Amino acid sequence: MPTDVHQHLWPPEFLALLRSRTAPPRLDGWTLHLPGEPPYAVDPADHDIAARARLARADGLDLALVSLSSPLGIEYLPPAEAGPLLTAFHDGALDLPAPFGVWASACLSAPEPDTAALRRELARGCVGLQLPATALLDAAGWDRCAPLLEVAAEQDKPLFVHPGAAPAAEPAAPAWWPALVPYVQQLHASWFAFRAFGRPRHPDLRVCFAALAGLAPLHGERLVARGGGRDRGRVDCRAFYETSSYGTRAVDALVRAVGIDVVVSGSDRPYAQPVARHHPPREALRAAPLDPVLPDLGADAAVHALRHANPARLLGPTKGARP
Repeated sequence: MPTDVHQHLWPPEFLALLRSRTAPPRLDGWTLHLPGEPPYAVDPADHDIAARARLARADGLDLALVSLSSPLGIEYLPPAEAGPLLTAFHDGALDLPAPFGVWASACLSAPEPDTAALRRELARGCVGLQLPATALLDAAGWDRCAPLLEVAAEQDKPLFVHPGAAPAAEPAAPAWWPALVPYVQQLHASWFAFRAFGRPRHPDLRVCFAALAGLAPLHGERLVARGGGRDRGRVDCRAFYETSSYGTRAVDALVRAVGIDVVVSGSDRPYAQPVARHHPPREALRAAPLDPVLPDLGADAAVHALRHANPARLLGPTKGARP
């Protein structure tokens, strides 16, 4: 089952609710307004369901997992505001045609996490739980989210850690600043917090970090040098890394640090394109329609690992199928 574990597609009801808002996150026509980022002109074609389904099929995908865009900050809105948006997203995303699957999201602003809502969305067919990295930056974050993570673990569903909302940037900051600075910082902090606090509490939970965890695993040598343990060579076979926005050098470096068995293919469509569309790694990879940019590990085996075998192990026995 060729799989892309990281895409975004906003259903019509969700778009309508974003347009009805008077405060960020909101849509003004097709212009997105967020507190920490400059106005962003959304391409209507990016959320054309029929067009995106055709694109996924053209990419050779049997499964494309869509998720709530955590940088919108919806998870942290007051429950009365977050609830309708989350419902509209889940209802619309679960109604998408093949080959789409869905990550579930949760409101994080209530006094206690709503585990009943998560159980409901998982029972309806969501493949696992997505949380913003901003919810998992330290011991307190992993402790607060523990009830949600325990539900995921009980149901043998994975966690997807995605960058969250960016803080307000300096007016002179370039448009790429949020994606390159706060997003990567969040992923770094959440990955180290996972090692220190998350994994000891949830030993069997499968976790996937977006964007190669911002390359945090490459800091293993520094971790050892600074007293963070001597297990740098031990690979956590339940911690996965998806490839969006990175190419040959980054994927190759991460594979050298954690091995290829925990790297999964993700594109972050429509905000990023699969790099291999523009820069095929070598002639041997051009035969497949959407092969990720891979290190020189043997074309067939590497493509099969990132697109087939590794996502299947991440998602578990259901492999994203809906009931």
